[in-house]
Amino acid sequence: MRALASRARTIAPWLLLSAAFASGQQPGGDPLFGHAVEEQQAGDYEAAIRDYRALLARNPAMTDARINLGAALAHTGQFDAAIEQYNLALPKAADKNGVRLDLGLAYYKNGDYAAASREFEQLRQQRPDDPQLAILLGDSEVKLGRPAEAAAMLAPLEAANQANTDFEYVLGTALIASGKRRDGVERLEKVAAATQAADAYFLAGSTLMDLNEFAAARRDFDEALRLDPRLPRIYTLAGMALDKLADPAAAADMFRKALAADPDDFDANLYLGAILAKRREMDEAKRHLDRAIQLNPASTMALYEMATWKSATGKYEEAAAELESIVKKDPDWIEPHIELAAVYYRLHRPADGAKEREIVGRLAAKQQSKGTHE
Repeated sequence: MRALASRARTIAPWLLLSAAFASGQQPGGDPLFGHAVEEQQAGDYEAAIRDYRALLARNPAMTDARINLGAALAHTGQFDAAIEQYNLALPKAADKNGVRLDLGLAYYKNGDYAAASREFEQLRQQRPDDPQLAILLGDSEVKLGRPAEAAAMLAPLEAANQANTDFEYVLGTALIASGKRRDGVERLEKVAAATQAADAYFLAGSTLMDLNEFAAARRDFDEALRLDPRLPRIYTLAGMALDKLADPAAAADMFRKALAADPDDFDANLYLGAILAKRREMDEAKRHLDRAIQLNPASTMALYEMATWKSATGKYEEAAAELESIVKKDPDWIEPHIELAAVYYRLHRPADGAKEREIVGRLAAKQQSKGTHE
């Protein structure tokens, strides 16, 4: 079966949230400030938020209270409100860099990676060797679709940060997304082994699938499953690796587990349907293939597998019509031509079958020539 485009997009579970806040000094002699800081230090953020707001209602110029309010709001996931407070505090803050870092982190956690990147870049201009800033800026750039820029920024710092698994994770994802996939996988597997991070194994494995290195991908998926069997699509990707390694029984088991978690998993329905059709379990195969087509009617792979099912069940006219449509859309895909030639012969159309066999021969020679040159 032709490889399907499928890549997991997971992130490292290390996201920072600085919540640095001012000490318990009492600006203007107001004891409520010290009380609010104690609440914040004790993790009672709602009470601290209430008291900081009361302080600011009395004295809007109390910058330390505003910074602390931003930190407490960020801790409770109120990032828009935190961003507003940090921006108000920044012009008058004694430690502008600290506030700017917290502002960038709030933007980051809020999903505004463009704004986060601007804040982190300003800080990096002053501290170009700071690994924390490099990590945050690099990950923001990856999320903004600028992985090559992230990799170029991170690479000169790697020698000093090879033991920093957060750094290596972000560099690895940047390298993968910028096309240097083997280099990225090397770093992700190192991170995964050092931290036992299932998501790192998963991303490494899915990248190896794209590189057609199925045995290595399977090893990474096995580790990811051992560490976290609840990862989204882990059973599907593991099943695809097993299918490529010619272990359909184990692959089918993985796809069934994937469908138990998500009956609308397109790849799991498609691959399981194809495996069952080869086993001649035609009724169940059709149910899964029908579901795959319902989920993605434009998928030529799903249409091809259904066409082969129809051919195998004697529906040659229908199979021929579907295969003709597929080869028209994708004339360089060899497998539909092979199947179409066989169907034409079964329909007693030897001239058409011979033409398809000629096409198969040309495509096979083209593929062989391409492989030789590579």
